[in-house]
Amino acid sequence: MKTTTIRLYSLDYSNVKTYFAATLFILGNLALPQLCHLIPQGGLTLLPIYFFTLIAAYKYGWKVGLLTAVFSPVLNHLLFGMPPAGVLPAILLKSVLLAVVAGYVANRFKRISIPVLALVVLAYQFIGTLGEWAMVGNLTLAFQDFRIGIPGMGLQILGGYLFIKYLVYK
Repeated sequence: MKTTTIRLYSLDYSNVKTYFAATLFILGNLALPQLCHLIPQGGLTLLPIYFFTLIAAYKYGWKVGLLTAVFSPVLNHLLFGMPPAGVLPAILLKSVLLAVVAGYVANRFKRISIPVLALVVLAYQFIGTLGEWAMVGNLTLAFQDFRIGIPGMGLQILGGYLFIKYLVYK
């Protein structure tokens, strides 16, 4: 598998570019779920709320990723009622984990590849599933992303790879 060395941008909270970048990714995370919700069970299957969080954290670091991770689900809930309030804590947990894991992995490996993104997605999903299980006390419900969200994880891995490699880094 070919890997591509990437140029990372580490932005901090005192830099206005951090908020500009996060705003663009949050807007993406507002639009993509709306499109996916046009498909029956599209949100549960495609997991669109995580897509631009992955890209934000991988490209601009965990700080931009964290802003995207927190504001995307909250704004989606406030504006569109999705995700429902009952699942919002679990989605926030997984979003924050995704931002931290993606930012760390990007900084550690400084390259992009499908196996590296698969590692990121599986790591945040596995840890997030354990956290969700602790929150809701129902293992079957906690493993929902692994039962019906496999297409969404694939979209994050393959779509994220293509987006980062061909659109963001060129």
